[in-house]
Amino acid sequence: MTISMLIGGKDTAATDGRTYDRRDPVTGEVATIAPAASVADAQAAARAAAAAFPAWAATAPAKRRALLLKAAEEMDAMTPEIIATAIAETGATGPWIGFNCMLAANMLREAASITTMITGEVIPANKPGTLAMAQRKPLGVCLGIAPWNAPVILGTRAVATAVACGNTVVLKASELCPATHLAIGEAFRRAGFPEGVVNVVTNAPEDAAEVVAALIEAPEVRHINFTGSTGVGRIIAQKAAAVLKPVLLELGGKAPLVILDDADVEAAVNGAAFGAFMNQGQICMSTERIIVHEGIADRFIAALAEKTSALPAGNPRDKVVLGALVTPEAAEKMDRIIADAVAKGGKVIAGGTRDGAVVAATLIDHVTPDMTIYAEESFGPVKPIIRVKDDDEAVAVANDTQYGLSAAVYGSDITRALSVADRIESGICHINGPTVSDEAQMPFGGVKDSGYGRFGGKAGIDAFTSIRWVTIEDPHQHFPF
Repeated sequence: MTISMLIGGKDTAATDGRTYDRRDPVTGEVATIAPAASVADAQAAARAAAAAFPAWAATAPAKRRALLLKAAEEMDAMTPEIIATAIAETGATGPWIGFNCMLAANMLREAASITTMITGEVIPANKPGTLAMAQRKPLGVCLGIAPWNAPVILGTRAVATAVACGNTVVLKASELCPATHLAIGEAFRRAGFPEGVVNVVTNAPEDAAEVVAALIEAPEVRHINFTGSTGVGRIIAQKAAAVLKPVLLELGGKAPLVILDDADVEAAVNGAAFGAFMNQGQICMSTERIIVHEGIADRFIAALAEKTSALPAGNPRDKVVLGALVTPEAAEKMDRIIADAVAKGGKVIAGGTRDGAVVAATLIDHVTPDMTIYAEESFGPVKPIIRVKDDDEAVAVANDTQYGLSAAVYGSDITRALSVADRIESGICHINGPTVSDEAQMPFGGVKDSGYGRFGGKAGIDAFTSIRWVTIEDPHQHFPF
């Protein structure tokens, strides 16, 4: 598949005609030939978004709502072609990409619903005869930088609320799924959005730093949102700070799943398996530490190992639960993590094998803090089990990380489970549910090194608007001189 960028509503090649190949991680064949944008191309996208901003910001909420609802319909209609594209680009399974499309369409519908929720307030003024108001105003051009792992969800999230709030956007597509991210822009175009409201830029991996820096520094860009690794997030935050631009960051995670000794074992096993192995563990909320009370550990671990060993892994075009990791290099990293844990006393109780980019669902028991897997985000289907003696130790282990995105607690005594959950440092926590969950209207984001700011619902309005103080005053008021 050969694609073009979407700039100012037009199919656009790189100015110098350069392209790059994205290869299927399973077959090694070329999945997509995409434009390798230059700095000039990035700047052109920012200018196109800026040119479209005044008219779009002045567009009535009902019109914005209608277009967003139409984009959701287009997303639904495009789902089969997006599934085929994303399987080839990312190695993910069809059900995962189908879920991506469903949730992304619902994000567009949720964005449509907030167009008339962007409200201000009247504030009591001390000055007589004055009406003081706080108004919500769009920011201008918003840059969204989205990753490959939940490509349709995260690419759509990067732009939907921004557009609903009256901003125009540039989506910087992931180098690993350029055609999948371009499909989001295509859904907006098919829906009839004005030219330049949504722009999509693709770039070769070796040009990423230069292109992102150019977009951040572009005077037209007024806000940046980024979903990805903590290391890259730090760089983006630093570059944005240098030009005084606000940033919304949703970064890495090391989500703890705490199993209390009164938990329903079957329910906890089901939640653990889903949270750990959905999309091969390549989700920012993926269960990355299974923390289990000694009193229930043997029963729970035996049941989880049995379920994990039965999960089929292979070519995502086949009937499997686990497809491929996004690159062969990502799969090779799993080998190193497993070897390190085994060398330090860990025991592989399920999985542990790899075939190219396909890694079997893997559990390692008796994990200790000196192992790489204890602290480092695996971003793959290799998961540590840590045994603890009581609630206090469970909380201590859960918080023994630089990250703080998602968490979960399983237990029958809800008061106790809630007490444990309240002590875990995370932006999201589920009781008797998996660490992996997303709804368009929920405030989504983390604490500590998992980032700051929130996507979703009213929190998204806060992120993609500014507050302006406006007064209407008595023209004949008294002044001291």
